[in-house]
Amino acid sequence: MGRALLAGCAYFALVFAAGFALGVVRSLFLAPALGHVGAVLVELPVILAVAWLAARWTVRRLAVPSALGMRAAMGALAFALLMVAELTLSVHLLGRTPGQHWAAYATLPAQLGLAGQVAFAAMPLAVRR
Repeated sequence: MGRALLAGCAYFALVFAAGFALGVVRSLFLAPALGHVGAVLVELPVILAVAWLAARWTVRRLAVPSALGMRAAMGALAFALLMVAELTLSVHLLGRTPGQHWAAYATLPAQLGLAGQVAFAAMPLAVRR
């Protein structure tokens, strides 16, 4: 199980770093040109491709067994870390309260992003070693 948890941390870190960079591009360039929904729709396939590659690399590099429980633990930990990181950035970088952060999930762009995050959590289950 330790290998799966280490892999979950690594997987989160790789995808979060890419997502942070893409989020800056989305916010500064895409959203003003395409609107928030359009910007998320452009970003989503890119970050999902990054997540797929990161999941494959992490599973191979750290030799995560293909057992359902191991891969699910990897994805669940990565998802939990992502939710905590997003909340932390929302509060400290954007100046939102935790309530405002969670309320933002009522918007379509945030719902699309959450769907992508759920897919991110499931990626380790889908990749082969």
